Amino acid sequence: MEYLSDRINSLSVSQTLAMAQKSRELKAKGLDIISLSLGEPDFNTPDYIKEAAKKAIDDNYSKYPPVPGYDDLRKAISKKFKEENGIDYSPDQIIVSAGGKHSLINVILSMINPGDEVIILAPYWVSYYDQIMFAGGIPVIVEATLENDFKISSEQLEAAVTKKTRLVIFNSPSNPTGMVYTRTEMEKIARVIEKHEGLFIMSDEIYEHIIFNGEHVSMASFDFIYDRVITVNGVSKGYAMTGWRIGYIGAPLWISKACNKLQGQFTSGVCSIAQRAALAAIQGNGDSQKIMKEAFHRRRDLICGLLKEVKGLKVPVPEGAFYVMPDISYYLGKSDGETKIVNSDDLALFLLDKAQVAIVGGDAFGAPNCIRISYANSDDLLVEAVKRIKAALERLH
Repeated sequence: MEYLSDRINSLSVSQTLAMAQKSRELKAKGLDIISLSLGEPDFNTPDYIKEAAKKAIDDNYSKYPPVPGYDDLRKAISKKFKEENGIDYSPDQIIVSAGGKHSLINVILSMINPGDEVIILAPYWVSYYDQIMFAGGIPVIVEATLENDFKISSEQLEAAVTKKTRLVIFNSPSNPTGMVYTRTEMEKIARVIEKHEGLFIMSDEIYEHIIFNGEHVSMASFDFIYDRVITVNGVSKGYAMTGWRIGYIGAPLWISKACNKLQGQFTSGVCSIAQRAALAAIQGNGDSQKIMKEAFHRRRDLICGLLKEVKGLKVPVPEGAFYVMPDISYYLGKSDGETKIVNSDDLALFLLDKAQVAIVGGDAFGAPNCIRISYANSDDLLVEAVKRIKAALERLH
C-alpha cells in the first residue's frame, strides 16, 4: 500500500525529462537514437568557467554558502541587470537558486494562495502548469496561435484577468516556440498589468542571449510596472551550464525576502562551487555566447528548411532559443496499419519507435496539434533526424 500525498499524486511527470529518459534507456540497449527532446545546449561549458570552479575547490569553497547566494555573485548579477537589461536591482533584491525551475517555484510558493489564478500563455513551458497546481493555484491558459506567431495580444490578456488573478507568467524568447515578443508588443502587455492593482508578472528570460534578430527586452525595464515584475534568469542556456544548476531572480525586496525565507527552510544556499563558476560566467568576456548563438542561428535555418519539405507540416520560423514547433494536425487520425495517431504524444512515440528520433509531443506544452523539436544538436544529426522523420511520416495514411 502506498501512502502518497494528494500533492504528489496530482503532479505530472515532466514530459521533456520523460522522453529524455526513454532516449537514454534505448541508447543503453544499443539503439541509434537521435535525441531532439531536451532543452540543453550541446556545447561544453567554456574553459574559463571550468577553471574558476577548479580554483574554487582549491580555495576551499566547501562550507555552507549564504542562503541567497554569495555577496559578490549577487553584486555581479545586479551589475549585469543594470548594464544588459536596464534594470536596477540591488544585490539584496537578488536570490540565487538551484536553476531556473527552483527560482520559479520559490516565487510561486511565496506569492500564490490556494484558489489564486495564474495566467500562462500557451504554448507554455511544461513546468509552469504543474508548479501552479502544486501551490494550489488555478492555471488560466491564454492560447496563442501559429497564425499569430505563437504570441498573444494584450486584448487576450485583458480578457483573461479576473479579481482572482494574482500572477502572469511570461516567457520571451519562448520555450517551446522560440518566438520573441517585440518591445511594442511587450509594452502593451505591461500596460495591462499596470491597470490591475495587485497583479504581478513573472518574466522568464533564461533564453535572452539566444535571439537571432532584434533585441531582448526585459519586462522590468518598463519603469511603470517595475515594482510588479519578477525577473527570472540563470546561466544554463547562455553559458552551456545546464548541469551546474544556477538560476536567479531579481524582484521587489519583499518578494526576494520571502524567497530567501523559503529557500532557507528547503535547500539553503545552492552549491558553492557552481556559484563560483557562475560568477566567472557572468563577469567573463569570452566569445562563447557569440559562437553558440551563431551555431543556433545556422541550425535554425537548416532544420526549418528541411522540415518545410516534409509533407503536411506547418513550420513557423523561431526567432530565438533553440526550438521549433511544427503543427502536425495533418497526421492526426492517420495510421501505418499498426499505430493510429490520435494526438501529438502518439506521434512522438511513433517517431521514437519508427524513426529512432526523440522529440516531445505538444500536449504537455498546451499545444496538442504540435510537436517540439530541439535543434541543440550537430548539423549532421539534424539532417539525419529530419530524413528519418520524413521517412516515418510517409508511412502514415
